[in-house]
Amino acid sequence: MSVTFAPHDEAFRQDVRSFIAENYPAELRVANPETDLTKEQSLLWHRILFRAGRLAPHWPKEYGGPGWTTVQQYIWDQETALAGTLPPLAFSVTMVGPVIYTFGNAVQKARFLPRILSGDDWWCQGYSEREAGSDLASLKCKAVRDGDHYIVNGHKIWTTLAQHADWIFCLVRTDVSAKPQRGISFLLIDMTTPGITVRPIITIDGSHEINEIFFEDVRVPAENLIGEENKGWDYAKFLLGNERTSMAGTGHARRALAELKSVAAQERAGGAPLLADADFARQVARTEIDLAALEFTELRMISALSAGRDPGAGASLLKIRGTEVRQRIAELTHRAIGSYGMVLRHELALGHNEPAPGPDYGHTATERYLNTRKLSIYGGSNEIQRNIIAKAVLGL
Repeated sequence: MSVTFAPHDEAFRQDVRSFIAENYPAELRVANPETDLTKEQSLLWHRILFRAGRLAPHWPKEYGGPGWTTVQQYIWDQETALAGTLPPLAFSVTMVGPVIYTFGNAVQKARFLPRILSGDDWWCQGYSEREAGSDLASLKCKAVRDGDHYIVNGHKIWTTLAQHADWIFCLVRTDVSAKPQRGISFLLIDMTTPGITVRPIITIDGSHEINEIFFEDVRVPAENLIGEENKGWDYAKFLLGNERTSMAGTGHARRALAELKSVAAQERAGGAPLLADADFARQVARTEIDLAALEFTELRMISALSAGRDPGAGASLLKIRGTEVRQRIAELTHRAIGSYGMVLRHELALGHNEPAPGPDYGHTATERYLNTRKLSIYGGSNEIQRNIIAKAVLGL
């Protein structure tokens, strides 16, 4: 593997940087895009990328992708993360889109893929349930065939941005007598269908990002079944593999690390910049070394993919280390800011008419710290990922 990019790839990198600088809307640069933006604002960058033919870098060209190489896809992901741009609708583009063009039929591809790319359909994910999170195969949301429809009853939870969604892709149990993984199907459901109720879950940082969804005798056309009945677990594993690979988040981590260093250079400890404190500097250095190691691991996998090799359980490794590094950066940033980092914006909004105390960069530190705790849980907890590595790599 060479860690030096070819001249044409470096030229592509400069093109990406220029495109972002010239086209990214200033109004999207808010503290927490997932909760501070309206639905229409959240779609601005998505639609700019769609019109420019840059929306779905990992999609095959025949389905609307730009036809980039694996290395170009990596560069795009890195540069957009480093620039702090709002990602396109992840559940639409990164998750359900690839499932549809890989396992869906021709009618489903023609119906759903163009609307995913244009942003006309906003998707959410119906996987987790109250007693089926990391142990997803124990899900109980049931779909019973009734002629040309399925009747869906059950519950989903931790559903990100379901309050905006037009469609939800769901794992549902269609055979209660089969082994847990064998009786699951992958169903696409219109969120306007009678019998669907969305209830908000307000998280510890005061934001409304996640929801729970109830299905009561929801009639779903059987034509919305992806692939074969009772084969949904296979499609779910495919989707989660894509999701976990993207969770390395090295570009986001590199940007957050730069912010951490900036904060630590401004904050004081014993009359000197905090970054000059030996113990704190050691922890920052260790985190930077771990991030560099993660980046090299990611590049090895990019090299393998470019050569047509399957990285195997590498997606689990990227997910584990990537989320741990990002959590550590958020924790160190919060520590660096100190007591001013305890400010919560939603609490200040409750009748306060004075400016928030401390520097501006401290006003969202607690929200970011709390929000990053989810990284090691969603997409399959890190404990589950270690079990996958133990079984697939070590043969335990």
